[in-house]
Amino acid sequence: MLSEPRSGRLAAWGNALLAGFVSPDDAAEAVVGEDTVHRVEGVPGESGPIGLTLALGRLRALGVSGLRVALPVSGHPLGLSGPPEFNARALEAEEAVVCQGAALGLVPEVFEAGPQGDVHVEVVWHCLPVRVAPPADVPSLSEAERELAEALREATRVLSRLDLAGSGPVAEAAVDAYRARAERGRELLAPGYPPRAVRVLELAQRVGVLVSVAGEYEHGHGGAVSAAELAARAEVLRPVERTARRAQVAAYNAYVESRERG
Repeated sequence: MLSEPRSGRLAAWGNALLAGFVSPDDAAEAVVGEDTVHRVEGVPGESGPIGLTLALGRLRALGVSGLRVALPVSGHPLGLSGPPEFNARALEAEEAVVCQGAALGLVPEVFEAGPQGDVHVEVVWHCLPVRVAPPADVPSLSEAERELAEALREATRVLSRLDLAGSGPVAEAAVDAYRARAERGRELLAPGYPPRAVRVLELAQRVGVLVSVAGEYEHGHGGAVSAAELAARAEVLRPVERTARRAQVAAYNAYVESRERG
C-alpha cells in the first residue's frame, strides 16, 4: 500500500489516453515510471511481446474503452471476475488490470537485475482472456469514502496504543514515505479523474501507511507484547487493510464507473 501498484498506473494513464487527455507516448512514459521498460505479450494479433505504446493502441483498436484495477490477495479476490487461470496469475502478482469493452486482462510479471543501488526493472504484462462479469467486492467511490473514514479512525486508534518512539527506523521511514507522497497529491491520478477519486486514493494510502506502521510492531519493532495482544492487533488491522485496498480499487476504477453512469 505504500507504493503505487503498477496496475494502478496502467489503468489511470491508460484511461487518460482513452479519454484523449494525454498522448500515447506520455501515457506509456507515466506507466513505466522508474522502471526500465514495459512490454506486453499475448495481445491478440501479435506474435510476440510489443512495446507499451503500441500495446495501448492495439487494445483500443480491439474495442477497449476503459481499464479497471484488481488488487486481490489470498481469500479476497478483489476486482476479479475469472476465469480461474487469470485469477491465479493475478493472485500471484497481487494485482491486475481488467479491460472494459473487450474480454481481456493484463497481469504484470516483474524482473529485476543488477547490483544494489543500480537495479534495472523490466515488466512484462501478460494479456489473457477474462470473464465478462461484475468484479468481486468493489465498492462505489462514495461507499469507499464512507468506509475509509471509519477505517482511518480505527487504524489511528490502534496505532496510538503503541509505543511510536520504539518503532525503529523501518516504521519511521514508512511515515516519512507517506508524508512525502501526500505532498505530491496532485500526482496520485492521471488527468480526467474526478477530485473525489484523488481524495479517496490519498485517504486509502494514508490508512495503508498506518496499517504498515502498526505491522512493524507486530514483527518485533515495538515494545514487548504478548502473543494474544499480537493476535488481537492483527485481527483489528486485517479489515482495515482490506477496506483500504477496496478504496484504492474504487479510486482507480472511478473513470470507468463514471462512464457506465453515462
